[in-house]
Amino acid sequence: MKRVLDLIFVVLIAPLWMPIVGVLALLVRVRLGRPVLFRQVRPGFRGQPFQLLKFRSMTEDRDSRGNYLPNEERLTRFGGWLRSSSLDELPELLNVLRGEMSLVGPRPLLVQYLSRYTPEQARRHEVKPGITGWAQVNGRNAISWEEKFELDVWYVDHQTIWLDLRILWLTVWGVLRRRGINPAGKVGAPEFMGSARE
Repeated sequence: MKRVLDLIFVVLIAPLWMPIVGVLALLVRVRLGRPVLFRQVRPGFRGQPFQLLKFRSMTEDRDSRGNYLPNEERLTRFGGWLRSSSLDELPELLNVLRGEMSLVGPRPLLVQYLSRYTPEQARRHEVKPGITGWAQVNGRNAISWEEKFELDVWYVDHQTIWLDLRILWLTVWGVLRRRGINPAGKVGAPEFMGSARE
């Protein structure tokens, strides 16, 4: 039922999101150049890898050794607007159509985090990852990794269609308020290095 509702929702609002995606793709191409899309392998359901799609928000600027400059230096004003508005996430609707993601679920994180989770934290992969989730509407990047994972696992144990609808509504409200996008003074969340274990 969740998969059916994902498809119905994405297809029904296609007349809204497809033109926006087209305009944003053109703007990214003009402002940031190629590639327009940021592609990265992320772990999905049961840790199976898939290629996450997002609009690129940073330049390709590198230092004299060929290494990328710090994120703070590569994030342009336009890229910052893309992130703060969450419009950079729109291509993930294609991931939903392909069945790799759901509209609602724990956010897909980096592959290297898999070995750093506690057994309880790893339960976040018992469902498909989502474009938005319970942790995103309860603090997003303004809360600790441990708090995020607790919220993710809570969602795994309590997911219902009604909860998903509530999360989608709270996501729209949160995007309009633009809260919890990044930790103070940072671009994106810090790397998760693992939780302290007794």
